[in-house]
Amino acid sequence: MAEYGAAHYRRRPEAMGKPVREKADVPAGHEPCRVRGEIEPPGEWHRNATASDGLSTRCKTCRAIRRQQDHLKRRYGLTEAERDELITCRGGVRCICLSAPPEHVDHCHETGRVRGVLCFSCNAALGQFKDRPDVMRRAAAYVEGNAWKPTLVAPGVYQLPS
Repeated sequence: MAEYGAAHYRRRPEAMGKPVREKADVPAGHEPCRVRGEIEPPGEWHRNATASDGLSTRCKTCRAIRRQQDHLKRRYGLTEAERDELITCRGGVRCICLSAPPEHVDHCHETGRVRGVLCFSCNAALGQFKDRPDVMRRAAAYVEGNAWKPTLVAPGVYQLPS
């Protein structure tokens, strides 16, 4: 006589050498996360109308992690390990501000080449200055107060910087 049911469907992949997940005891309404193995409440799952239980296959936390990994790979061609290596190869030192943790990949907008990893503010500042060194130098001179200080050219004659 043929055997049917869950036991049958578990034995078949086992016979082929494939891993089979054990059925987990979960409270009503909760779901086990397949990635982390934790049991999550219904609020931690996105809806999926096409799934039999109406929930996504990954919890919100795992989806966010996967989304970040996919973004790094798609946009910069980097894995998280390669990004972390960029941070550690500089000794974990912040390149510009020297204070905030580096988390954002900086790249040249013309060539697409990755330059390093910066904090959000430093990366945004470079983007606002359109990666133009001449504009950055003028901004530094302005902040240092040198941009608008008149220079004494001759007794009583001052020249404003251009």
